[in-house]
Amino acid sequence: MRYQRRQAVAVGLLVTAALAHLAASGPADSRAGGEPPVPAVARQNQMHRVVHQLQQRLHALPQDQASWARLGSSYVELARVTADPSYYAKAEGALKKAGDTGPAAIGMGTLANARHDFHAARDWALRAITALPSSAEAHGVLADALTQLGDDAGAQAAVQRMLDLKPNTASFARASFHLELHGDAEGARAAMHRALKAASTPEEIAFCRYRLGELAFDHNRLDEAAQHYEQGLAARGDDMTLTQGMAKVAVARGDVPVALEDYRRLVARAPLPQYLQEYAELLEAAGKTDEAARQYVVLTEQQRLMESQGASDDLAAALVAADRGDGVQALRRAEAEWGRRQSVFVADAMAWALHVNGRDAEALSYSDRAVAQGWQNATFSYHRGMILAALGRVAEAQEALVRALTLNPNFSPLQALKAGRKLAELRGGR
Repeated sequence: MRYQRRQAVAVGLLVTAALAHLAASGPADSRAGGEPPVPAVARQNQMHRVVHQLQQRLHALPQDQASWARLGSSYVELARVTADPSYYAKAEGALKKAGDTGPAAIGMGTLANARHDFHAARDWALRAITALPSSAEAHGVLADALTQLGDDAGAQAAVQRMLDLKPNTASFARASFHLELHGDAEGARAAMHRALKAASTPEEIAFCRYRLGELAFDHNRLDEAAQHYEQGLAARGDDMTLTQGMAKVAVARGDVPVALEDYRRLVARAPLPQYLQEYAELLEAAGKTDEAARQYVVLTEQQRLMESQGASDDLAAALVAADRGDGVQALRRAEAEWGRRQSVFVADAMAWALHVNGRDAEALSYSDRAVAQGWQNATFSYHRGMILAALGRVAEAQEALVRALTLNPNFSPLQALKAGRKLAELRGGR
């Protein structure tokens, strides 16, 4: 998984596993942790049933603020499992009817994080903490927002507070992500294993297995990654993220036809931008340029749809544009995102956009900021290597490209090929 999608997924899934359990534990539908796997379509149907039951309850009890909060959370979850951003507006409407309560503020913060409005998410989280100072969930929403805003110290404090209040799956998972961002891969794995040990629902188990699979995949341990993805699917049926994980493993193992079919089914069911981009890149790397072009068109349309529902993602759009050589669009999008937040994710996007525009001296300064925390990320290293190569710093460029391909030679079916070619070119020039 490319890192811009990793950080988005980490923000979204840390919350939605909990939201799924919260919504399903409403007045008319509760679930036991030992239930059999729930296929994605059944999961959608189940969430629709929960929404219908909550709507019926609210028709009879329109002042039930707790049910309005649960309804809003259910809509956020539906937006994720259906890839339909129109549910965001419905979630906002329901949460506003939940009144000025702590649960409503938590829901609004979760919604803002899902829309990538991280400043609003931070503000809602702080309101929730004021109302519910002992709420681990509120501190989790704050940790997610501050991580994306680049407030590393604040995010660490929020994660620690969450651990102190409720050392459960959600808090250990956030601790894992924080450790990963600081280059402590072993610590991140250990924290995720603690999260898995604390997991009590199929959603939590599937999420933990997904994250453990990602940590393994990103460090070139394919068999371990596949094992985690498979065990996650055993817990929760046809989960989208775990299905995508298995498709990545198929690509890495050279089973491209299998991976293409997996992605075809995945984007038909859930046309999320990250899946569309991965599918398009795989098609392009396989020489299927016409099919890839069609997927890029769908990707652009899906990004516009997300933005029309208040879910802007200039970071992902900047990186897609830069990868495709559209320097003007890449820099416009990256600068817009940098104006809102200065995280390591956006620093790398700025570096890559500036490189595509031939402004490599400026690009390197942003790359320095991107790697300052120590994240062992193949995409970061690839971008840095290409920038250094353009500046004529051959030895450093080779070091960065070797690091990228050693960490994860399968970080992208298309960009990994380009990294290998550039490295061969630099070595041939010695």
